[in-house]
Amino acid sequence: MIMETTDRRKFLKHGLVAAGGLGLGLAALDRLVFNGTPPEFHASLGPLSPVNDLTSGLPLLKLPDGFRYHSFAWGGATLGDGNSSPMACDGMGVVADENGLVTLVRNHELRGSSGPLGDPLNAWDNTGGGATTLVFDTRSERLVESRVSLSGTLNNCAGGVTPWGTWLSCEEAPVTPELMHLGIESRQNLWKHENARKSHGFVFEVHPEGESNPRPIVDMGQFYHEAAAVEPESGIVYMTEDRAPFAGFYRYLPRLPGKLDAGGKLQMLAVQGHSRLIREVPAGVSMPVGWVDIETPTQGHTPGTHDGAGVVNQGLAAGGTAFVSLEGCACEPGSIYFTSKAGGSERAGQVFRLDLDRDTLELVFENTGPNGFSGPDNIVVSPRGSLMICEDRLGWFTRGQYIAGLNPKDGLFAFCQTNTGLRANFAGHDLSATAVSSEWAGVCFSADGEWMFVNLYSPGVTFAITGPWRDGPV
Repeated sequence: MIMETTDRRKFLKHGLVAAGGLGLGLAALDRLVFNGTPPEFHASLGPLSPVNDLTSGLPLLKLPDGFRYHSFAWGGATLGDGNSSPMACDGMGVVADENGLVTLVRNHELRGSSGPLGDPLNAWDNTGGGATTLVFDTRSERLVESRVSLSGTLNNCAGGVTPWGTWLSCEEAPVTPELMHLGIESRQNLWKHENARKSHGFVFEVHPEGESNPRPIVDMGQFYHEAAAVEPESGIVYMTEDRAPFAGFYRYLPRLPGKLDAGGKLQMLAVQGHSRLIREVPAGVSMPVGWVDIETPTQGHTPGTHDGAGVVNQGLAAGGTAFVSLEGCACEPGSIYFTSKAGGSERAGQVFRLDLDRDTLELVFENTGPNGFSGPDNIVVSPRGSLMICEDRLGWFTRGQYIAGLNPKDGLFAFCQTNTGLRANFAGHDLSATAVSSEWAGVCFSADGEWMFVNLYSPGVTFAITGPWRDGPV
């Protein structure tokens, strides 16, 4: 059944961690495997239709009747600190929410041939990735503050919020400049990180006011970091790795909960009886799990190479389980959910649930057709008890990408879609060229559950969506 609306005080406590409701229970899904068609609309929400953006006046998105939205912090616009708003908007989270002011930290998956974002004196390196802080006033419904909060990093993909009000920004790029002469895997070769002077592929903790002296948390590992979720009771951080053909699912056990930079232990998930969970995964089966230690978390490359596989290979050698292209990660009490963008028999995507109380893993969703809803990426548990999934569909298709919900009663349902019928330019961007192919990212909610925030990766813009949520599924 659909969960009841979460008590708002409880949601404030947990919302900055996972932006989620309680007791989702996706293991109870009775329609585990879907046929690959686009998701249907939810009966209580109704069909999706074009709605005009209150900022640009353009029908950028399709939403259920009664919902409205504002776009802000477009790529190329001027931020409040005078810097240009970066593009490639990826993971994002709510790190503070008080008196109607919602503070977001937003990642930017950039290399940056022209150097770091913002002030180079506040940058980790000469590379162009990083994060921006955005403050949205839900009372006046406008952006009131914006600034660069992390710079000099590389390919900042996703991450996660912490219970203490910071953002973990994850680099999806294990780069060690002094090893580049040893050869580089094709994926990195395409990226050409010639500006890198320091090592990358780490997690950076970002305070909303910004980092003047950013430093990586090296014990959290050097690998293709994607998302992170902090379990609030223990302070353990769970992390995904976006890598093919093999990726790991990790946890970081800090020596001092809440002080991640004080050091800790990195481990990789080991599912009993399964060295790989990539293509054929048993449906609805609770699989016992354990964890294996990563002895050298800073060894981002296999010795003698610059392959970016040093951490995952350590884990596999110790008995860890291989996944593929892991993406989103979200926490609710007793459970961690994570997605594989290209896993499953049709390489169309999976959602897993790690039961922290029973130490088991199970597959709760697998898509069976790449031409439908596929490529599940960033995820969050909604205030009203559904898992909201950002689509990053693999390949080129003519329909717009979805933000979809998933819960035990309704299965997969559509909440939002880009409007592919649009033919317009705004803020210097050809929207007809980007709306079809761009992925959704960074979905999260205000503490009261009245506003959803989400990014469109290209052209790089953030949306604030609100409407008649009532007791619906989102």
